[in-house]
Amino acid sequence: MKLAAFVSLWALFSLTLQAAPRDKCTCELNLPEKVFPHGKLQTVERNATDCNIHVTPQKALELESLLLGLEKRLTQLHSDVSILEEENDGELYGVLSLFIIENEMVEIRQLMEKLNSTTVEHQVLTADTVQQLEDLKIKMIELETFDTMEVVKGRKVNKRLKSALETCRGGVNATVAPTPPPYGTCQRGPLRNVTGPGVNTQGEFSGNYAYGAWGRDPKPEVRKESWYWVVPLTSSQFANYVRFYSSLSALIIGVSNPGNIQIASSNPTTNTIQGPNNVVYGGALYYNCYNRDAVCRFNITTKSVTSLQLPKGTRYNSKGNFCHLEDCYVYTDLDLATDESGVWVVYTTTQALGNLVLSKVEETEPPKLGKTWHTSVYKRSVTNTFMACGILYATRYIDANVDEVFYSFDTMTGMENFKVGIIINKVSSNIFSLNYSPVDQMLYAFCDAKMVSYKALFG
Repeated sequence: MKLAAFVSLWALFSLTLQAAPRDKCTCELNLPEKVFPHGKLQTVERNATDCNIHVTPQKALELESLLLGLEKRLTQLHSDVSILEEENDGELYGVLSLFIIENEMVEIRQLMEKLNSTTVEHQVLTADTVQQLEDLKIKMIELETFDTMEVVKGRKVNKRLKSALETCRGGVNATVAPTPPPYGTCQRGPLRNVTGPGVNTQGEFSGNYAYGAWGRDPKPEVRKESWYWVVPLTSSQFANYVRFYSSLSALIIGVSNPGNIQIASSNPTTNTIQGPNNVVYGGALYYNCYNRDAVCRFNITTKSVTSLQLPKGTRYNSKGNFCHLEDCYVYTDLDLATDESGVWVVYTTTQALGNLVLSKVEETEPPKLGKTWHTSVYKRSVTNTFMACGILYATRYIDANVDEVFYSFDTMTGMENFKVGIIINKVSSNIFSLNYSPVDQMLYAFCDAKMVSYKALFG
């Protein structure tokens, strides 16, 4: 029995040796699924990127600026013609006036030609963009057919369910007063980078005001959502009014509406503005009261001023300024700041030995001081501070071209970080005021008579 099995195996081995070897082995794999069109996806991504490049807020801003410029020139032309009609002496004065009017009409014609060409370009761009978006929509629908595991469909269902759940929760908790989130809570996460500058303009001031502040109201009143404000300071760093503009392009062109809102008739005097670190929040201007260790709040609608006295020992009148190695910034003892949760004030006291102190300003009538935090960073080593998502950030001077966000303090955890390491590229040597607006996640800086903006990136 064993002998027979051995013979059979030997025969099989012999036959295997005698078989001719094959040159190659071919395997055929048949997938039930269609091959995903990566080329189409890359085309969609490329087209979407092109849309982002060509359709930008700057193009709309350019058109609005041209319209505002034309309106301003036409108003000036009408004024000059009226003066000529009233005061024409038929001689030299009339000739000169006509020469001025002729130049104005040439400028208006050039502006209209530019406006017409810009309008045509925008019409073409709009038509092309609409067509591209339609094409993108069709291609995305085609790509969804390759989602055999129904991931996209599942996400859409989850989104609908989440929305329904939030609606349900809102109905259940309708009578419960909402709890304000902790100061340090922010869906965007901590600050990761600062890009820009974006806007860089002197507006209508042409370099006449080296010091000041500007920005947007994070909690604007109805129909004032697009407004911008500016507080230009005198060379002595005082002001008695805040100036408003209906849009960013109006600010750049210099068309102020409603114009100046006056705090006091003279300057400086009781309740006028001292120093550049001012903010607007909830229809009110917050600033360092003149010659006082206090925060003033000027209600823009009622024109009334209320104040908040800071703790005993608070340094003011340039005894606790922001500084760098070469200079200190006058009247920067108090730095007002805004973020998602409201208004804050940064200062120092004799008890804190010159270190930064941070307090929440509560929106009561009159305003009152809320919770206070003490830090271990020396105020005179800092050039500016700002708040974002309940986190205090501090900058320092590196050189004439760069400032660095080097420090942060989280009001939620009390944690300090001296190695933030975010660079701000400056347009001039000094940043006299710096404030964050949660409306558009922008930093608004006033730099040696220039109003400059930067994009704050979180996550």
